[in-house]
Amino acid sequence: MRKIAVLGSTGSIGTQTLEVVRENDDIQVTALAAGSNAELLEQQAREFRPRLVSLQDEEKAKTLAVRLADTGIRVLSGMDGLVAAATEETAQIVVTAVVGMIGIRPTVAAIEAGKDIALANKETLVTAGHLIMPLAKERGVRILPVDSEHSAIFQCLNGEGQNRIDKILLTASGGPFRGRTREELKNVRLEDALKHPNWSMGHKITIDSSTMVNKGLEVMEARWLFGVEIGDVQVVVQPQSIIHSMVQFEDGAVMAQLGTPDMKLPIQYALLYPERRFMPGKRLDFGTLRSIAFEAPDFVNFPGLAMAYEAGKAGGTMPTVFNAANEWAVAAFLKRKIGYLQITDIIGEAMAHHRKKEDPDLDEILQTETETYSYIEDRW
Repeated sequence: MRKIAVLGSTGSIGTQTLEVVRENDDIQVTALAAGSNAELLEQQAREFRPRLVSLQDEEKAKTLAVRLADTGIRVLSGMDGLVAAATEETAQIVVTAVVGMIGIRPTVAAIEAGKDIALANKETLVTAGHLIMPLAKERGVRILPVDSEHSAIFQCLNGEGQNRIDKILLTASGGPFRGRTREELKNVRLEDALKHPNWSMGHKITIDSSTMVNKGLEVMEARWLFGVEIGDVQVVVQPQSIIHSMVQFEDGAVMAQLGTPDMKLPIQYALLYPERRFMPGKRLDFGTLRSIAFEAPDFVNFPGLAMAYEAGKAGGTMPTVFNAANEWAVAAFLKRKIGYLQITDIIGEAMAHHRKKEDPDLDEILQTETETYSYIEDRW
């Protein structure tokens, strides 16, 4: 029996993780944590009967505790509750599907408790990869990627041992605005940016995909997951989202992982690794698939990707500034407080202002996040 804790259980990855659990009777949920969706968390708690649940919202957690009083399930709240869910005694794997840097502390706590990590919270490695990867190695913990692109790379590397990677080819759909100029992007509406052509995701990551910032975050994440340099990760636009990513080895061979755009595959692969198991769903039909298209990424009209490479090469606290500025800007755009193009304007301004610190510890990373928010709020 695989026992798992799910952080971010009411979000897109969290709910799809629970769909995978429904289809596999040898996976048991021992803890669930969510942000503020108390109603859905209650439904999940009653269905999966974890030992504990947690909500970030303390008042809603108090109400939920009353509603779940008949179940015997512990109800916690805030960061303490998130960490408790991540370190639940019987859990073997922790699915980190919370959005944002809030995922760092519970991920560190889970690793220190010896839990394997099914990683869907890319901000953890983007901002603290230099801390997370050595800690995981020290504790003998596996970091199993859940993002479709990183799962694809992980699958391509299986059985390759110490064979040297020449290049990681990280694929991107290009998002809903592929091919548009900055002038054409000036009047993008929120509703337009939330229409991803291939994937069904949460609002924040959907906006990130439209600006290509998400791909930049994935470049930085891949650097840590697979022990390569930023310059060894090349973004390739593959609009159909059929090839999920590729690895080129030093002999010139390129290995790719293909499939339909369905997040349940990488989720299930991470939870059951190294086993592959039947999963219902649509398969690729090579009888009707006539071609697979590729394009170079557009760094000019989507400068967020170029800024991500810049932040990743700079290292230190710069990736934290990139990530924090983007989180602030996307939240503001979702509330219709800023225009679409101002998202990357804000990121660039925050990075230009920042004085980088080398090798930051966790407290310095979180302090940099706070300082970045304060700097932006003073100006926007």
